[in-house]
Amino acid sequence: MKLNYKQTFFIGFGFFASSIAWSMYNSFVPILLEKYLASSLLIGAAMTIDNIFGVIFQPLVGSMSDKTRTRFGRRMPYILIGIPICAVAFSIIPWTSSLFSLMAVVIIFNLVMSTWRAPVVALMPDLTPPSLRSQANGIINFMGGLGSLFSFFVGGLLFKAGGMPLPFFVSGLLMLVAVVVLKLFVNEKASVLQHDQQLAEDYTETLKATQNNQVEETEQANTENTVIENTSPKKSLIFLLFAILFWFTGYNAVETFFSLYVTKTLTDSAGNFLTAGDASLLLAMFSVTFLFFSIPAGIISTKIGRKTTILIGLFGVMTVFGAMLFVDNLLTLRILLLLCGIFWACVNINSLPMVVEMAPWKNIGKYTGYYYFFSFSAAIISPILFGFIRDVVDRYDIIFAYSAIAFGLAIICMLFVKHGEAEKTRVAIDK
Repeated sequence: MKLNYKQTFFIGFGFFASSIAWSMYNSFVPILLEKYLASSLLIGAAMTIDNIFGVIFQPLVGSMSDKTRTRFGRRMPYILIGIPICAVAFSIIPWTSSLFSLMAVVIIFNLVMSTWRAPVVALMPDLTPPSLRSQANGIINFMGGLGSLFSFFVGGLLFKAGGMPLPFFVSGLLMLVAVVVLKLFVNEKASVLQHDQQLAEDYTETLKATQNNQVEETEQANTENTVIENTSPKKSLIFLLFAILFWFTGYNAVETFFSLYVTKTLTDSAGNFLTAGDASLLLAMFSVTFLFFSIPAGIISTKIGRKTTILIGLFGVMTVFGAMLFVDNLLTLRILLLLCGIFWACVNINSLPMVVEMAPWKNIGKYTGYYYFFSFSAAIISPILFGFIRDVVDRYDIIFAYSAIAFGLAIICMLFVKHGEAEKTRVAIDK
């Protein structure tokens, strides 16, 4: 089987739109909130609204889309309605003039976002054979990386050129472009009709091969622990989901408060504190390497396995964040952010494919919802928890110690994950 690169690239425009919105949102909305809220805890709490909606609605909508049947497909109706509404609401955010109006628009934006993110992400595993999903997810995240890079780099330049409204307006336009591309070039219903029989047969063969291997391994080992390990993917799923919870706990704290860390802690050569635009440009360093390593990260996992690739990434991110605690030199910080993007790609590219590898094809949307339930739960807990810690210690740089600990806990959970490899890769590793 060969990956349909053209189709996967066009599917990636959905993730492109999502990444533009979230990256810009996390970079600039904390700055807008600081006008009205003095406490980091309150800012962190306000920034969790999107994640609260995500936890509640994304598993429900993901499961609902599994059962949806329309002439556009089962995922596309949510995407075609949701993205345009979000684009309009997103463009309005910087024009709000009070905390009430800001929060009203933010709530509308986040509510609608939670109705199409799981369906747009489920498009890839829907239309991609299991053994090719890591490679496909690399392309999807390459497109997401383009969205993030635009938000951090171009968004920072637009902020310097036209103030806060300009990057929001341009991002809204690009979201509309993305939904047009999806409508024109991704015929989900035709693709599902063409692929569902192939995917169902592929899944059945994989399941049979896995069961045969499990029987052989059980007979060879003849121990109770081996039997449990080989016949209980639910145990692996639980540990994997908690690993996702912990690594997103570390990641979301940095993502949410990095702009405040930069503007409150770092200074330029003249001794002036850096601006929100400078913070956005710094995060562009991270996005550049994540962008260019997203596809290699998927390819590497087919050689050494998804679990091993994720563990390498987790160790790398933990080390980089630990080093950032002691760094205030901008050049060194840029280098560390470049390295962090590489390691984060190893983690992020392979996590969703591991989750959906354990899912029947008919329940891919539901398992995608599980993934987002745990990742968004982390995004609810982490900003509030770190906001409280920051208020107590009155230092923003402590964020890197907090995140390094969270990634360490994720490593411990990953050590107990025994399922989730693509079948061909798993057999190669066993041999």
